[in-house]
Amino acid sequence: MTVVAGVDFGTLSVRVSIVDSERGVLGSAVAEYPLHRKREDPDFATQSHADHMRALAEATRKAVTSAGVAGEAVAAIALDTTGSSVVPVGEGMVPLDDYYLWCDHRGKGEAAEITDWAHREKLPAIEWCGGVYSAEWGFAKLLHWLRHNPDKRDKLASAFEHCDMVSATLCGITDPKKVKRSICAAGHKWLWHPDYGGLPPEDFLVKVDPLFKGVRAKLDGVYATSDQIEGSLTPFWAEKLGLKAGIPIPVGAFDAHWDAIGAGVKEGDAVNVVGTSTCIIAYARQARLIPGFCGVVKGSVHPQFTGIEAGLSAVGDVFSAIATRAQSTVAELSKGLEKYRPGQTGLLRFPWDNGDRTVLVNANVGGIAIGWNLTHTAQDELFAAIEGTAFHTRVVLDRMNEYGALTERVINGGGVPQNNPVLNQVYANVLGRLVLVPSSTVTGIGSAIFAFLAAGAFRTVEEAQAKVCPKHAVFTPQPEARQPYDELYGLFRRIYFDFGKPAPGTIFSDVLPTLIRVARG
Repeated sequence: MTVVAGVDFGTLSVRVSIVDSERGVLGSAVAEYPLHRKREDPDFATQSHADHMRALAEATRKAVTSAGVAGEAVAAIALDTTGSSVVPVGEGMVPLDDYYLWCDHRGKGEAAEITDWAHREKLPAIEWCGGVYSAEWGFAKLLHWLRHNPDKRDKLASAFEHCDMVSATLCGITDPKKVKRSICAAGHKWLWHPDYGGLPPEDFLVKVDPLFKGVRAKLDGVYATSDQIEGSLTPFWAEKLGLKAGIPIPVGAFDAHWDAIGAGVKEGDAVNVVGTSTCIIAYARQARLIPGFCGVVKGSVHPQFTGIEAGLSAVGDVFSAIATRAQSTVAELSKGLEKYRPGQTGLLRFPWDNGDRTVLVNANVGGIAIGWNLTHTAQDELFAAIEGTAFHTRVVLDRMNEYGALTERVINGGGVPQNNPVLNQVYANVLGRLVLVPSSTVTGIGSAIFAFLAAGAFRTVEEAQAKVCPKHAVFTPQPEARQPYDELYGLFRRIYFDFGKPAPGTIFSDVLPTLIRVARG
């Protein structure tokens, strides 16, 4: 038997799970940290590296106690995080600022400039991340920081994704060049591609903005898959975490990608990691370019396959916002939703409240609900929002199928599906596929699997999955739902592309950007 720690940094908290190679999860614990937002700037979202590390130490010690094992017994620790969550660092890898969190959209303008220059210069890597660079990704955030922090620019030694920064911190690495950076993070968020020299060339970056001069060299280094070792836990952090010094730490990755591994994903599956937002993760031996996707990257999910990432920018956040406006809770509003039939509300709800991640990659949109009457309730809107997130997911899966990445099953992971059977049945009905839901939380299981590989407990990802992944509950499409949902999906697609695609020939694509501009003065 081997015991490891699997760590998952989420938007508001970190969970540490202590997992045994034979008995599964022995115990877990959560510690929270603040998310900094500004009412006057809804695009602003930051977090502190110090808060992350404090919470990690707290959660690890609590998890070890919960598991009833000695900290000395933990053989490895692996960590996944949100992304793209970017921190600029100075000498000694000391943070120069807080993280631009994944949901920070202040770099919308910078993302548009990068997209424009990438197509103008025919940068091949732009096609591998869907043809549109996102405000949620690394270079857009770094450029925004460079433009708005002139007093700190000269101190910039490098910038890191959270998954790379936290692993390097635990390993005591203080030289940016010695950090093994995650291929998962770099390929999906930083235009990194092994066939085109890694990161975009310096001359491209300085065309986007001269402030990028010298930045490529500061970001260069070793890029690795998560079956490789970042380093070992230092005595300082071993004492903080209550673990043994010297245990291996593999190269980190993003939470959704490792959650997919923890959910038991196989080739031919798509995993919806449904939480505040949704990441849609799949992998294939061979995968073509898929327009509008967040990345098609070799080794990003499973080291031996090509990873595919898409997603919705808000799901649980939309449900929570509806409940908050009604001075209620999602749990309270969900009571009775199982009695709703497909399309019963007469509402068509587009979950663009935090922008569109896939397939339009357009942060300059807002949520829409069509079909209101005077008797509609917040509960009606919640059901329509569940249907809307399912319709949007179907748009994504249709795009995958169109480009050869076929999906036969959907696994609904993340925190929301385990507490919302109505959502799972609606998804099965809208998607026309079996929807599998893990019987217990998979948060941290993917991290544990890579920790097991680092400790030598298993030889392959599949061997570890067979031992520690939970079983699934299965939701089957209901035949009577097919006709109404096919009809509504046709409407959803028409409106989705006409309101959301900023392209010539669309009739309503200027409506939502204009509303946003006028509201902000």
